[in-house]
Amino acid sequence: MKKCFLLNIALLVSTVILGQHTQKRTLKLMGSRFDITVVASDSAKAAMHINTAISEITRIEKKISSWDSNSETSAINKNAGIKPIKVSNELFYLIERAIAISKLTDGAFDISYASMDKIWKFDGSMKTMPSENKIKNSIAKVGFQNIILNKENKTVFLKQKGMKIGFGGIGKGYAADKAKQLLISKGVKAGIINASGDMNTWGKQPNGKEWMVAITNPMNKNIAFATLPISNKAVVTSGNYEKYVTFNNIRYTHIIDPRTGYPAINIISASVFAPKAELADALATSIFVMGTEVGLNRINQLKGVECIIIDGTGNIHYSNNININKI
Repeated sequence: MKKCFLLNIALLVSTVILGQHTQKRTLKLMGSRFDITVVASDSAKAAMHINTAISEITRIEKKISSWDSNSETSAINKNAGIKPIKVSNELFYLIERAIAISKLTDGAFDISYASMDKIWKFDGSMKTMPSENKIKNSIAKVGFQNIILNKENKTVFLKQKGMKIGFGGIGKGYAADKAKQLLISKGVKAGIINASGDMNTWGKQPNGKEWMVAITNPMNKNIAFATLPISNKAVVTSGNYEKYVTFNNIRYTHIIDPRTGYPAINIISASVFAPKAELADALATSIFVMGTEVGLNRINQLKGVECIIIDGTGNIHYSNNININKI
């Protein structure tokens, strides 16, 4: 789950400063809340640019949605164990990058998570843990190693019948990246695409200052402990403070380890700062599964990527090179 509760950005909305106009629009896209903010010379241009971003996000949703029976993703899933499916270059390379992240995180991130049986429920209806055998069986068809790519023919083949892929852990970040890229190509100097906490920024505010993000601890949401500038980069937060179950005094988050079938434990939130929202999106989820120590170690090996982790006891952990202003 990506939420913006940890990331509070103070924006000048629909305000003219130094001849620039900032306009924000909030709407539902890809099944989630999107807040699109652009800086333009007047309100009419700002509205036009926001419409451009919406069209691009909608285009991507039609391509990658596993709920749309006409999408390329649905075609791949329908033909699992049957035959390879030729796809567009765009989808092929998105899947290729997703597999690269799976390898980087030792399978903590895996788009074939969509094959998992939904045995965990986080709506309050679950009273006992699933059996060990049921958990093991739930991931029988999960495994990025069984996603076969043919680069020459641009085909994707899922080896096992009943396998599925889904982009819930990377899709909104990718859409935010593509919308940002398109708006920049149209001459938009600054803005923010916030896809339910998958936040992508570029340029500066109309007053010349960088976009700033305030980090708050979900155990005390009224107090920010740090601020960070996020110009020309993305930040994504994953959190378990809303959807979880507790058994034997252990809180199990809705983020499930695709390798074991067990929900992640011991982390409350993970915020990842990266050049692209696609990467930050995938890594924020992966940190939950990998845990604090392994997660920090992995992030510290990646150039241009930083993170803040709040563990289950409320302790705050930072990657080595993060540049924050502690309050």
